[in-house]
Amino acid sequence: MLVTLYGRALETKENDPILRDPEAVEAVRRIDYDFEGLKVRRHDVMAIAARARVLDDWVQEFLAKNPRASVLHLGCGLDSRVYRVDPSQDVLWFDVDFPEIIELRKRLFPERANYQMSGSSVTDSGWLEQVPADRPAAIVAEGLMYYLKEDEVQALVKRLVERFPSGQIMFDAISRSYLKLQKTNVGIKATGARIWWGINDPHELETWNSRIKLITNWSVMDQEFPSIKRMSGSMRATIRLFALIPALKNMGLMLRYQF
Repeated sequence: MLVTLYGRALETKENDPILRDPEAVEAVRRIDYDFEGLKVRRHDVMAIAARARVLDDWVQEFLAKNPRASVLHLGCGLDSRVYRVDPSQDVLWFDVDFPEIIELRKRLFPERANYQMSGSSVTDSGWLEQVPADRPAAIVAEGLMYYLKEDEVQALVKRLVERFPSGQIMFDAISRSYLKLQKTNVGIKATGARIWWGINDPHELETWNSRIKLITNWSVMDQEFPSIKRMSGSMRATIRLFALIPALKNMGLMLRYQF
């Protein structure tokens, strides 16, 4: 949570940032923590910002077509997405995370209309009952799904799809092969956390419920991905070579499904 918060804050201070997140800068200023001790590298910062930017863009695209929708930000951590997207008051926005995280959020971020924070594990079912079931829903899970077990991911996705008349589920994912390399991840290395779920075929979710359809499968090694576009020519050339090997290209994905 602190790694990604710090990454967004650092990127915001760049001259031409991938992502502008002034709330992240202010939160880092107010939290008494040795952020430099996390040793977040420049390419990690760009990756964090690019992932957030892609999901922000997808949410805004969804709300442009569904102006009276609900947005569910699962495992929100200290992400200020609701302020970056800045939806109209016709949108209902729900941030969900553990109770201690929500208590911290309430100390750091201002209240706003039609914005509710729910202190709960996303794998519990009770919090979802607070969300009206009569609106289309944009469901965002950034940096979350791979920390759950496969049966938990499947149960969560099924519960969400069955709750709403229509919507989209958008999240970042890793391949199963990356599970063996997870200690190279800056967040894992800094905190000792562990990731559990990887996916090799994004169409797998379509077998969980017949309403689910994959609409975007974007590799983070794609040359048009926001972070790759900012890298040096030599680094982009190296990544272009890596991307020729499917096992490497698909280690990190941005996925979007409609239902």
